[in-house]
Amino acid sequence: MQKVICGILLGALAAFAVSFIRPVNQIPDHHLLSANLPAKKEQINWLSLKDAESALKEKDKPVLIDLYTDWCGWCKVMDKKTYSHPDVIRYINEHFIPVKLNAETRDSLSWLGRHYVYQSAYRVNSYALYLTRGELSFPTTVILPQKGEAPQAIAGYLEPKEMEIILHYFGEGHYGNQSFQQFHQQFSSKWK
Repeated sequence: MQKVICGILLGALAAFAVSFIRPVNQIPDHHLLSANLPAKKEQINWLSLKDAESALKEKDKPVLIDLYTDWCGWCKVMDKKTYSHPDVIRYINEHFIPVKLNAETRDSLSWLGRHYVYQSAYRVNSYALYLTRGELSFPTTVILPQKGEAPQAIAGYLEPKEMEIILHYFGEGHYGNQSFQQFHQQFSSKWK
């Protein structure tokens, strides 16, 4: 008798549960759209040096290089706080060709027809030495304003509000037309 009652109860429970299940094509669209899926976080579209060189042929934008090392604590803080800031992300993606480059890469690198190799004496790639004019510091934000122009290296950790003026100066074509000092005097920061 107990087996019969248990069977009836299990059957009723199964029928009750099935009554709530509908095929996917019967679920209203608004339920599918409002699923509790995490929103995709916006990120900087970092490129390799090789891909940046190809992009430079198609886009007339300055190149921004995040020159870092794996052991650099401030590089990690800059990734977490500055390069994840929504205003920084949007501005870099819109106005720059962004490159993330490990200064200590042992890979051979090429840029605009020149080749760079790892320098064991300095424990960095010679491209990092070129970008910083031998003044190695990490992190370093390097701007290549136009094809063939000298790199502009800004050493050290930058908060989003400090990065803002640099991005606007190079990203809006003020570099070469106005001194940074003049631009700084008239610039009003909006990022926090």
